[in-house]
Amino acid sequence: MAGGGAPAKADEPQPHPPKDQLPNISYCITSPPPWPEAILLGFQHFLVMLGTTVLIPTALVPQMGGGNNEKARVIETLLFVAGINTLLQTMFGTRLPAVIGGSYTFVPTTISIILAGRFSDEPDPIEKFKRIMRSIQGALIVASTLQIVLGFSGLWRNVARFLSPLSSVPLVSLVGFGLYELGFPGVAKCVEIGLPQLILLVFVSQYVPHVLHSGKHIFDRFAVLFTIVIVWIYAHLLTVGGAYNDAPHKTQISCRTDRAGLIDAAPWIRIPYPFQWGAPSFDAGEAFAMMMASFVSLVESSGAFIAVYRYASATPLPPSILSRGIGWQGVGILLSGLFGTVNGSSVSVENAGLLALTRVGSRRVVQISAGFMIFFSILGKFGAVFASIPPPIIAALYCLFFAYVGAGGLSFLQFCNLNSFRTKFILGFSIFIGLSVPQYFNEYTAINGYGPVHTGARWFNDIINVPFQSKPFVAGVVAYFLDNTLFKRAADIRKDRGKHWWDKYKSFKGDTRSEEFYSLPFNLNKYFPSV
Repeated sequence: MAGGGAPAKADEPQPHPPKDQLPNISYCITSPPPWPEAILLGFQHFLVMLGTTVLIPTALVPQMGGGNNEKARVIETLLFVAGINTLLQTMFGTRLPAVIGGSYTFVPTTISIILAGRFSDEPDPIEKFKRIMRSIQGALIVASTLQIVLGFSGLWRNVARFLSPLSSVPLVSLVGFGLYELGFPGVAKCVEIGLPQLILLVFVSQYVPHVLHSGKHIFDRFAVLFTIVIVWIYAHLLTVGGAYNDAPHKTQISCRTDRAGLIDAAPWIRIPYPFQWGAPSFDAGEAFAMMMASFVSLVESSGAFIAVYRYASATPLPPSILSRGIGWQGVGILLSGLFGTVNGSSVSVENAGLLALTRVGSRRVVQISAGFMIFFSILGKFGAVFASIPPPIIAALYCLFFAYVGAGGLSFLQFCNLNSFRTKFILGFSIFIGLSVPQYFNEYTAINGYGPVHTGARWFNDIINVPFQSKPFVAGVVAYFLDNTLFKRAADIRKDRGKHWWDKYKSFKGDTRSEEFYSLPFNLNKYFPSV
């Protein structure tokens, strides 16, 4: 035999080939399941997004001076606006199956407005609530212009075109993993309810389908519905059985199924409308602070959109489509300000994780869930029943869904050269800094009651402190900067960072798959050629 090399073994293990589109998805964006199944899946998305929709107003409205009536109206309004924004995003934005709901990113700036000294002289708590709400509305209305301008002008497209699989890994991963404090800590607030929900969810979704060998995907696809019903009944039996009668107040709030106060306070029928709390008021400092929160939300939502396209088995998201989606998300924040939801809008990370659990990335399913949001926001009593699910049950769902989104970010490593020291440095440093810097800012704030930047101007403090409290924002910015500046001109760098995979999808012109996924309906593409 010529040559000195040994022949390759026939059974030599081969690496798994990279996949532009995620395989083993049952229904992708344009292939909806049958109507009965689609309706149940849409209702499941509705239940999942209720967690954030209820938790944020529950935390903020009492600080504003509002009671159960105000809390119920805010939840209904947030749910109504979320339904409208989800329809707008799925029809005219990215057209991905992304649920647009409330965002924790806006909470620190909102709390800063609540604590503003000019509201302390108001003796009437309801009037104080309305004054604070109008100030939050004004700040959100101004802040929405940032995403609207960056999105619809195409400026964000020019930023997104330099994204690569390498720089997307820290951003997308920490969009999911970075929310770990909302997972098991929430479960532990009532561990006798939360832990059974978490164990049962994993067992039903991951083990039961393989044990029963069912080809209909009933248990893995509807695991959320099955487990919530079972654990909710179990929690109600504990409540009516008197298990929490002598428990501390915080335990009762977390564990009991009759302490939310929403069912009695919610009206039977009510349609939310703009300026229901009065004319918005505007403060320049608060508007600038909310604009920074909007920018942080923009970066986080970009990562969430990338995770959604992956779990919907679509082709990589073209920069122009991402920019268009950000523009419509800005419209969503504008609607939040006009209606008075006490919170801005962004992509629901938990619903992105539900796409992975069900393996159904159908656009129709998410649009049906938007219909449920609008329906139950108008029929307040019925919606309040589902909004009264104990928080530990929701936190148990978060443990699985956030993990799925974080793992979705890690999946982009298949396009990168993991034997490159450049790749290892960018990944390791950006993820570590993305975890470490926000940890410092959050610990400092928890101990001192204010952030590391503490001046007489509260709005300036928020502009600096809020972005550094966001794990995906810090990690994403560091990874993006390093990936686009560190030895970028070397000949093999482009392949190491996986850029050659995504450059094929800069535009969907001529690519029938991308055109099918992302094109606007009703032949509207000709009116938006640059976005």
